[in-house]
Amino acid sequence: MAASTRSQVISLYKMMLKESSRFPSYNYRTYALRRVRDAFRANREVEDPKAVERLMEEGEQMLALIQRQVAHFVPITTAASRPIPEENGDSSPSRVYEMFGFMKVFLGL
Repeated sequence: MAASTRSQVISLYKMMLKESSRFPSYNYRTYALRRVRDAFRANREVEDPKAVERLMEEGEQMLALIQRQVAHFVPITTAASRPIPEENGDSSPSRVYEMFGFMKVFLGL
């Protein structure tokens, strides 16, 4: 792996760890950090330039996904500490879980 490619991979790794550590929820944060570390460890020995480029693109897409989820998660967790006003008076747990539907993509559910 060329030195510039190596530095790009390390930079992507650090950015993904930094963004993953911004999840306010312990469970989401530790899961995201574990997924990032495991993915980079699994591909540690890849030397083929085309494969490295493909993995970098996938990593950049995952970084964007993590950034979107963190951006949406913070306002929702702040709002979740207040009662959710319902038009029909329904404050069932299923309504609260709908707010966290965006995490299904990241968690693979």
